[in-house]
Amino acid sequence: MDEEYDVIVLGTGLKECILSGLLSVDGLKVLHMDRNDYYGGESASLNLIQLWKRFRGNDKPPAHLGSSRDYNVDMIPKFMMANGNLVRVLIHTDVTKYLYFKAVDGSYVFNKGKVHKVPATDMEALKSPLMGIFEKRRARKFFIYVQNYEDSDPKTHEGMDLTRVTTRELIAKYGLDDNTIDFIGHALALHRDDRYLNEPALDTVKRMKLYAESLARFQGGSPYIYPLYGLGELPQAFARLSAVYGGTYMLNKPGCKVEFNEEGKVAGVTSEGETAKCRKVVCDPSYLPNKARKVGRVARAIAIMSHPIPSTDESHSVQVILPQKQLGRRSDMYLFCCSYTHNVAPKGKFIAFVSTEAETDHPETELKPGIDLLGPVDEIFFDIYDRYEPVNEPSLDNCFISTSYDATTHFESTVTDVLNMYTMITGKVVDLSVDLSAASAAEE
Repeated sequence: MDEEYDVIVLGTGLKECILSGLLSVDGLKVLHMDRNDYYGGESASLNLIQLWKRFRGNDKPPAHLGSSRDYNVDMIPKFMMANGNLVRVLIHTDVTKYLYFKAVDGSYVFNKGKVHKVPATDMEALKSPLMGIFEKRRARKFFIYVQNYEDSDPKTHEGMDLTRVTTRELIAKYGLDDNTIDFIGHALALHRDDRYLNEPALDTVKRMKLYAESLARFQGGSPYIYPLYGLGELPQAFARLSAVYGGTYMLNKPGCKVEFNEEGKVAGVTSEGETAKCRKVVCDPSYLPNKARKVGRVARAIAIMSHPIPSTDESHSVQVILPQKQLGRRSDMYLFCCSYTHNVAPKGKFIAFVSTEAETDHPETELKPGIDLLGPVDEIFFDIYDRYEPVNEPSLDNCFISTSYDATTHFESTVTDVLNMYTMITGKVVDLSVDLSAASAAEE
């Protein structure tokens, strides 16, 4: 281990694995270590016995739940937008050859106490029970504007500069009511709160276009895809990729102490009495806690069920977004459900997650609006974890620290963090103009 590396990556969470892959592909010499004896860190995937150990303190799950190894329960479950940046990064690094994706069945939104399919095109807007007849026509006009909008073609802008016009002003032009704005902003554009209304509309329009283009890609009921066997496959795929490019992976390395020189810059990492030298360190906040601060908490529930989420058209995989306003909260709540069709549970079993940014100390009470939508559950676990973000100045200490995972059930915020970190580490921007057909969905 007493060698010198360009970069040492600590922790095999998803963000760290993607960065390790990107840096290896760039030709940097990378050492990747984890104090745990499994991949994934906070974003690990657990079988049933591991799940029981973590939340029930014993290794004896009830027999009626089926075989432990048929479960791959992601601790940070997130769907991928089919044309989103994560998929582009996966194709850019060619890691897609180690993964099989399957389209996600449904994308829903909670509105006035009911669960509805999210309308994403002008035709779907006309059919949606979310809106009355006149509102449908107004929404259809807005959707057509968004579908036709091209940055480079001023004719499609209808005289508006979306870098200056706010989302609120753009939506006002089409006369849409608050109810419609709610599902457009939170379920289509995937904003996490309502700040976007006072920001330039271009970002929201681009997010809506990404949703619609992703939806069209696999002709499924949602714009999302998810790997067979769950997200636990991703860190391992990146480990393989890194090995192909000469990177070194070491699990079960206790300690992992970052060493600094007299200028306060990274000099290396020590584990079990040996020090590997390096110029830069990439890690999650748990490896350098004194360079991160707590910024919030995520409350979540994990349920094992024997049926799909009711009112989602029997979807075997689905996301439901509960916008903050519908619940009288400050942040959205998310439902995620996956099942044996993605090989994450035995036949007939479904895994559901309810997550939100915690606003109280009582996850059971706080998550109730989401849990009430699940119907009967076989087992349910509650958890609350702290969210951290870095407070160091990487240009001074050469430490590049990721932000903890948020409550969202899609990857858009996660991959933004990764791309920003990559640029800080290398001074370059990842080329995301890739052939999207390289990530094909697994055939039935």
